[in-house]
Amino acid sequence: MQEIETHPFEPWLPKTAKLLMLGTFPPASKRWCMPWYYPNFTNDMWRIFGIIFFGNKFHFVDQENKTYKLNLLKPFLEKQGIALFDTAQRIRRTTGTASDKDLEIVEPADLDGMLRALPECRAVLAAGQLATKIFTEHYCIDAKNLKMGEYVEFEFEGRTIRLYRQPSSSRAYPMKVEKKAEYYEQMFKEINIL
Repeated sequence: MQEIETHPFEPWLPKTAKLLMLGTFPPASKRWCMPWYYPNFTNDMWRIFGIIFFGNKFHFVDQENKTYKLNLLKPFLEKQGIALFDTAQRIRRTTGTASDKDLEIVEPADLDGMLRALPECRAVLAAGQLATKIFTEHYCIDAKNLKMGEYVEFEFEGRTIRLYRQPSSSRAYPMKVEKKAEYYEQMFKEINIL
């Protein structure tokens, strides 16, 4: 039986965030190039951000040291109003991989608490199938016909919030990083971050 892991990072919840990005759970620490969100060097999330906001997929990438520029990322995300966490607080890896299909959710994250901590949040991106499943089940959202790049609206304590479906930033998802960036860019425009 695999051990139960608790989420290694604090939720990143800038008070003025308009968007909450939620994955499922970080990979095992042996796969990290930095101790923060999307820590696997082969994950494309920070390259997607570089393409959209700076026209350069390496803007946040320290290629020489095969890591990311956290000193640039954190102030940038705070300024843009982008919050980060995951949908699982505690998990068990059934095979030891980072793949969603091999994760058993022991305790979901406090989704309501995060949305309450972000009074200006009007959109959520659940990255990946399992993250989307956890989120939609918690809020009883029917998203089974939601296509890539689309959103569905739901109500939370008097607020109308959009839930977006976007391509996974994992390299395992078969789409060029530039194409993934097009989907994300459209979302950022729709929610007035770009």
